[in-house]
Amino acid sequence: MNIIQFTGAIELGLIYSLVAIGIFLSFRVLKFSDLTVGGSFPLGAAVTVSLISLEIDPFLATLAALAAGALAGWVTATLSIRFKIIDLIASIITMTALYSVNIRVMHGQSNLSILGQETLISKLKPTFAFLGGSYALIALLVLLVSGISILLYLFLSSHYGLALRATGNNARMARANGIADGRMIQVGLALSNALIALAGSIFAQENSFADVNINVGIIVVGLTGLILGETLLSSHRLFLQLFACLVGAIVNQLLFAVALNVGDIGLEPTDLNLITAVILAGAMILPTLRKGTQK
Repeated sequence: MNIIQFTGAIELGLIYSLVAIGIFLSFRVLKFSDLTVGGSFPLGAAVTVSLISLEIDPFLATLAALAAGALAGWVTATLSIRFKIIDLIASIITMTALYSVNIRVMHGQSNLSILGQETLISKLKPTFAFLGGSYALIALLVLLVSGISILLYLFLSSHYGLALRATGNNARMARANGIADGRMIQVGLALSNALIALAGSIFAQENSFADVNINVGIIVVGLTGLILGETLLSSHRLFLQLFACLVGAIVNQLLFAVALNVGDIGLEPTDLNLITAVILAGAMILPTLRKGTQK
């Protein structure tokens, strides 16, 4: 694996860490089985690229992607809470609908390019130009992900954030203490999918295109990052849990890069799903093996 492949894996890992953090919010904090991620990731990309193609400022386009992702999460939560649809089914309904919505957003096309147009990445990357091309982007992404993680930590540590976490731990007890658990789930899923849409937005701006099918495997990639991070950095402390999502996502992409670029292994890009399944299975089996050796 050469330096270009290594830095590319780090870049992807940093972007996908936002997906892992979003999944952490829904699966771990709220205990809500949310598959909306499969639609909100490409939604963030579609909204951003569509607006940039219309010469809208990239910063405003990114904010619009955040808002679109939040709306997707809110719809899933509303279907589940207000209309009593099972959480998994509610998220599948939203994810399915978003496939058509994303095509509509991209002016009826399944993919849209903004090659040569200014993006948030191209505007901010020169700030770190002294580090060199690839490292400049890594520094920018580290700053962005770190800032978001700190803000999320502060939010979840606030009175409102504690109420949201209490809803995930025990909704009935939270309701008995005057917490509007339905509203908490709506806010939590909106925030979760806003982060995932932001990841899609950054991915699209870094690659200068959006495609309706960039969501393929994204749920498993995000979940693998989350579980791998929890396996490597097991902790009950919130900040370390958020940091574990970052570490897990990066390690996951590095494992991909190693598996695909070590010639002796004999793997091809078509084996990507197999590699993902093996890494995910390994991350889930390892804690069980550890417990077995401790007995």
